Amino acid sequence: MDRLQTMAVFVAVAEESGFSPAARRLNLSAASVTRAVSALEDRLGARLFHRTTRTVRLSDAGERYLDDCRRILAEVDEADRHAAGTYAAPRGVVSVTASALFGRMIMAPALLNLLDRYPEIAVHSVYVDRVVHLVEEGIDVAVRIAELPDSSLSAVRVGKVRRVLCASPDYLERRGRPVEPSDLQGHDLIDFAHMTPGGEWAFDKDGKRQAVRPQARLQVNNADPAIAAAMAGRGITRVLSYMIAPYLASGRLELVLDDVAPPAVPIHVVHKEAGQTSARVRAVVDHLVEHLRNNPSIR
Repeated sequence: MDRLQTMAVFVAVAEESGFSPAARRLNLSAASVTRAVSALEDRLGARLFHRTTRTVRLSDAGERYLDDCRRILAEVDEADRHAAGTYAAPRGVVSVTASALFGRMIMAPALLNLLDRYPEIAVHSVYVDRVVHLVEEGIDVAVRIAELPDSSLSAVRVGKVRRVLCASPDYLERRGRPVEPSDLQGHDLIDFAHMTPGGEWAFDKDGKRQAVRPQARLQVNNADPAIAAAMAGRGITRVLSYMIAPYLASGRLELVLDDVAPPAVPIHVVHKEAGQTSARVRAVVDHLVEHLRNNPSIR
């Protein structure tokens, strides 16, 4: 195998976490994949994988080499497409990540529209409620709902959402509507842990921060059960505004203490540095920016 082929084999083993699955992915024999990786390690003078009878995982050197191999292979692929005159027609696989509920409610329709728009692009989506590291996890594009720290990544702001409290009309009729954040102490609270950094619900009254530490009988790690419990009249919960937009419109939920809600949180489409962006990634980024900026629930 030449050097680029060997790099491709190494990347496949790393991504599939094994020699046999990498061989199936590449339509090669397991023996040839094993030999290629061994020859690569001999040439580099470094062990790229820690191998046991059950697992194959990257060494520290392997993790660093994986990032370089992915970048080099992507650049070679892009150069081939450019030379072949196909640069204007994006094609290939693009991996995209977002939080779970944002993925289901907002991203899924946008990506289906993308597939119709670009028949030669394939999308691998990863929807998880954690920050995904683009470089380490091989992700091309992410949608982040947060203030972004300075980094080498490129980011385009596409919208904003608010942290809001909500409850069902029947709950508020039975228990009364809170007027001040301190009134929450006398209510049934449903705590969506992901929305409670530092264990507090923060408010902004007349430019001054106020905080309440919710004493919740029900705590969940996902927005869906928190919203379902609120709609069932079980209490007040705190979520992001886009999550409950359909239920506010239908009257199944109402906002609580909205006049003291904290400032909105920005939404960004994040990707790797502009100078390293392939045509397929650029097409996905541009499509998401256009689609998300036109979504009324995150404006």
